[in-house]
Amino acid sequence: MKPSQPQQDPAFVQRTFASIAKRYDLANHLLSMGLDFSWRRRVVRAVCARSPQRVLDLATGSGDLALALRRDIPEVMGVDFSFPMLCEAHRKGMAPLICADGLNLPFQDGSFDAATIAFGLRNMASWPEAIKEVARILRPGGHFVVLDFSLPSPPLRRIYRIYLHHILPKIAGLLTGDTDAYKYLGDSIEQFPRGRDMLDLLQNHGFTSAKHTPLSMGIVSLYQATKPS
Repeated sequence: MKPSQPQQDPAFVQRTFASIAKRYDLANHLLSMGLDFSWRRRVVRAVCARSPQRVLDLATGSGDLALALRRDIPEVMGVDFSFPMLCEAHRKGMAPLICADGLNLPFQDGSFDAATIAFGLRNMASWPEAIKEVARILRPGGHFVVLDFSLPSPPLRRIYRIYLHHILPKIAGLLTGDTDAYKYLGDSIEQFPRGRDMLDLLQNHGFTSAKHTPLSMGIVSLYQATKPS
């Protein structure tokens, strides 16, 4: 795993998500075989364990995680820089929503008790800068939860890579009309830090007590960290 980040092109990421916005949820549910629902429940449990009053869901996309959090938390705000994805979240009843870049959030320091990001940090132009920006808008002692794809351990890793790079893009292309978006998905998962590398990234950019929980045999990873008091 390379410790440095390949340069993500924000304009490409925006175009990609705009092209699949209307079919994004369908593709997620089918390609994960419904496991995405259980992954979001794990995030909600992790966040609610600390009884936060105000939570920011960064890279909220179509709003599924924000909506799940809102059932148990008094105030949840969704932020994304893809306006078409926010339109899908709004259509499902999520509010409030703000269109903003995760590297330059329009909030004062210490505005939130907790922040979440599901399958979005990987797409940021700078992982360290995004993490530092989250640390800025959290209050001291605030909780940060990251959910993202990972790579399982061998021997499952070899099988998973075949699915990720050869089968998934073809199925997703039929569902969304954009095969390239899901080729990008596989490449971005390969490049994204996992396990110890991700814990180091969090702890080197504003957080402490970082921990890692593999889900679904390591296909997805849940990371939690705390902003120092």
